[in-house]
Amino acid sequence: MIMQLIAAMAGTLAFSILFSVPKKYYLICGLIGAMGWGTYLVCGRHLGEATSILAAALVVAFLSRLVSEAVMCPSPLFLIPGLFPLIPGAGIYWMTYYIVTDETGLAMDSGYHALKQAVAIVLAIVLIFELPKKCFTVMGRTLYRKEIK
Repeated sequence: MIMQLIAAMAGTLAFSILFSVPKKYYLICGLIGAMGWGTYLVCGRHLGEATSILAAALVVAFLSRLVSEAVMCPSPLFLIPGLFPLIPGAGIYWMTYYIVTDETGLAMDSGYHALKQAVAIVLAIVLIFELPKKCFTVMGRTLYRKEIK
C-alpha cells in the first residue's frame, strides 16, 4: 500500500509539472493525490468501485478547495492534478480495445464501469463546490493561521 501511495504521489507530481503548477505547490498537489488514492484503497476494501472513487474524489475536492482558500490560489490548480490517479483510464482503454476487436459485450461492460467512475468524480466535485466559500475560508485560515487584512 505504501508503494501505491508513493506512486500516486509521483504521478500527481508529474502531472502537476505538465499542468504548469507553480513549483512551490508541487508537494501539496502530490500529497492531495496520495490522500485521494489512499482513500480509494481504504474504501475499496469495504465499498464498491464507484463508491470508492466517489469517496476519494470527495477527499481530493475538499482538500483542493481548502488549500486553495488557505493559499489564495484557484482550486483547479490542486484539483486537476489531485484527481489524476482516480481517472478511469484503464477502463476507457479496454473499452476501446474491445470495440476494435469486435467484442461488443466486453466493450459495453468496460465502458459502463468507466462511465460510473467518471460520474462519481463529477458528482464529488459538484457536491464539494456547492458548499459555501465561507466554510473553507474559515477552515483555511485556521489550518494555516493566516489572516487576510
